[in-house]
Amino acid sequence: MAFNKMWYTIALGLLLPFSYAHTDFFTSIGHMTDLINTEKDLVVSLKDYIKAEESKLEQIKKWAEKLDQLTDTATKDPEGFLGHPVNAFKLMKRLNTEWGELESLVLKDMSDGFISNMTIQRQFFPNDEDQTGAAKALLRLQDTYNLDTDTLSRGNLPGVKHKSFLTAEDCFELGKIAYTEADYYHTELWMEQALKQLDEGEVSSADKAYILDYLSYAVYQQGDLGKAMMLTKRLLELDPEHQRANGNMKYFEYIMAKEKEANKSSTDSEDQMEKETEVKKKDYLPERRKYEMLCRGEGLKMTPRRQKRLFCRYYDGNRNPRYILGPVKQEDEWDKPRIVRFLDIISDEEIETVKELAKPRLSRATVHDPETGKLTTAHYRVSKSAWLSGYESPVVSRINTRIQDLTGLDVSTAEELQVANYGVGGQYEPHFDFARANEPDAFKELGTGNRIATWLFYMSDVSAGGATVFPEVGASVWPKKGTAVFWYNLFPSGEGDYSTRHAACPVLVGNKWVSNKWLHERGQEFRRPCTLSELE
Repeated sequence: MAFNKMWYTIALGLLLPFSYAHTDFFTSIGHMTDLINTEKDLVVSLKDYIKAEESKLEQIKKWAEKLDQLTDTATKDPEGFLGHPVNAFKLMKRLNTEWGELESLVLKDMSDGFISNMTIQRQFFPNDEDQTGAAKALLRLQDTYNLDTDTLSRGNLPGVKHKSFLTAEDCFELGKIAYTEADYYHTELWMEQALKQLDEGEVSSADKAYILDYLSYAVYQQGDLGKAMMLTKRLLELDPEHQRANGNMKYFEYIMAKEKEANKSSTDSEDQMEKETEVKKKDYLPERRKYEMLCRGEGLKMTPRRQKRLFCRYYDGNRNPRYILGPVKQEDEWDKPRIVRFLDIISDEEIETVKELAKPRLSRATVHDPETGKLTTAHYRVSKSAWLSGYESPVVSRINTRIQDLTGLDVSTAEELQVANYGVGGQYEPHFDFARANEPDAFKELGTGNRIATWLFYMSDVSAGGATVFPEVGASVWPKKGTAVFWYNLFPSGEGDYSTRHAACPVLVGNKWVSNKWLHERGQEFRRPCTLSELE
């Protein structure tokens, strides 16, 4: 029997357009999009491998069927069958040659191409840090936007184009990540969600016993001994020999007995401690609470009297020659501090150019360390950024000139244009753009003084979340593609305006691109003269 020569090719496909390996994928949706192309390439490669295996099995099947018929006939009359010289020759040939060829075919590994592709692509895969970062982002979104686990699990989010849901196994994984961070509050929420979905009949590889094991301990760590015992009993019903559960149950019963013996004085002491803890929480949480409320659009509303002082106008940059005949649209977003928005101030073409220039250079966004004055990454800033100079592109140069014309401030001493793309649940928690009195060396290496003002371009619309909020005053500024907002960080006296403390809310749904220009004090001496009053 002659076998057809089998061959197949599995293209290595497109590699990520970056020469570097893993770089915090979860901090930039822009970089994560490249992973979609990688996964698509791997699916194509996998399907090619499946076709090759199917082709191989088909040939083996045909050979087996043919020999099944032949051997059935031969075994009924072996001598008569071999009496024909051709049959005798072909038997010798099959056993000496063709069965060996079949053996080689069976042993042939068809996965080489797919494994080779996987090996090449794996160096660009996200790692455990990315998975943990993405999980923490979901927990952050859950807290910031008051989402219950069922809503998040079912993917019922505002503005979604491609609805997705979490399986019981996904929920279990989120709970485990929270557990490793000693975040027992979220461990309980997500283990309960996993258990709920399994109880509702979802088919999953997640094991109820494992879930109950994590859940009971998380509940116990939060002080709910009764519920922890109830969950442990349920675990023991599933697995009576579970060693840890049996040990925990004895321990819980011992603790429960001790609590019953506790006297009133210990209860009073606990009540006092709870009150003290509550006071501490109240001292710590106001800004966080205001920040999250503003992110949800639940912030302070301006009085009608204040709203009447906000206007929209055509603005010519104080009679700037470039804008006298073609003024730009400007509107007031807030009065104190004064925040203005410029509409249709950057074109779609300019936005795409800036993004194309920035994307290959995007790296984890940094913040100034107040102690060292150096740049460092921070968990409260989840994004990637790149810096663009005016000399690199006429588009960037034109943008810089536009900022100077409309603000009246000298951009020659400003920092380069910073382009930022936010990741999963991307955010930048409340911060100041300017250096405070206790940070004298923050911008020392620049030699251009403090950050006098901030100009912020919105280069994408965001389906949900992603607002720029000012917790001190209750202002929320929502992203709108093609617009920019501007505010002063310093009073004319050079003192910092603490009401400009602001934050970038987590992106709930969508992809947020921004670029900003930080303008510095040097060069503004005659453009924005100092005043004698500290707060003017």
